[in-house]
Order: sequence, then C-alpha cells, then structure tokens
Amino acid sequence: MSVKHQDRRRATQTRWDKDVAQSCIREHLDREGPLLPILHALQAEFGYIDEAAEVLVAETLNITRAEVHGVVTFYHDFRREPAGRHVLKLCRAEACQAAGGDPLAARAEARLGVTLGTTTADGSVTLEPVYCLGLCATAPSAMLDGRVVGRLDPARLDVLLTEAQK
Repeated sequence: MSVKHQDRRRATQTRWDKDVAQSCIREHLDREGPLLPILHALQAEFGYIDEAAEVLVAETLNITRAEVHGVVTFYHDFRREPAGRHVLKLCRAEACQAAGGDPLAARAEARLGVTLGTTTADGSVTLEPVYCLGLCATAPSAMLDGRVVGRLDPARLDVLLTEAQK
C-alpha cells in the first residue's frame, strides 16, 4: 500500500459505527478466506478493530469470537484503539538492536514521553515496536507513516520525531 493511500485512509477514518462495519464485512464475504480482508477493511475504515467488530465478524463468518480475537491480537498491525495522527515504528529485531536500536528506542520514548506501544497524550504520535522492516543491512531502521528509514542515528531519529510531532 502506498504512503499516499495510507495518509488518505487516516484522514477519512470514521467513528465506530455498526452499520458501516457491517457494510465493510459484506464487501469481502465473496473472497476466499475473508477474515483477514475483512479485518483490514475494518481497520482501514475506523483506524482500529473495535471489540464490537469481533462479534459482528464472528457471527457473519460463523466462527467463534475467540478465533477473530486471536487473529486481531496475533498480528501487530491490527490496533485495538485508534492510532495517533502519525505512526513511528522502530525496528526491535536483533540486527537493529545490535546496531544501536536500544538507545534509539529509549531516546524516542524520552522525547515523546511515552513507551513503545502507546500514543502521546495529544494524539500526535503512536510509537510502535516492529520486529523487522527488512532493512537489516542498513540497521537500525524505522518507519514513519509507511516511509522506511535506514541507517537511523540520533540525528535522523530527531528529524523523524520533529516531523511526527508537527
């Protein structure tokens, strides 16, 4: 998915609405293995997967809520609550840790005043851990709103944080 598409989606997210959710679900029922496409559609529409959506999906697909919940909680890209206006993902995989990722994560947490996996009080930035962006050769790496950045150092991280906080 392109960054422009992600930005457009984030700008059009709506508040949780059961009728809208049911429409998203119906749009993907004809697909083989519709669970993941349905969950992605719900997240694209609302910015997160509401607990009530798990029940709707389970009933529609005739599976248990536990099965839906298991998928939502297994995949790190599904959210349980709306993200901030910007999402900064810091790679926490071994290559990035070995290349200095731990101090960079601590720096980001300190500057934003949050811990990994949370959102700033003003809703501007969600700071997330991610376990491999595929940039091991240019570790440590990060992703800001879908744009990947390798060879992260304190100065480059500060630029990303400033951009995210605007």
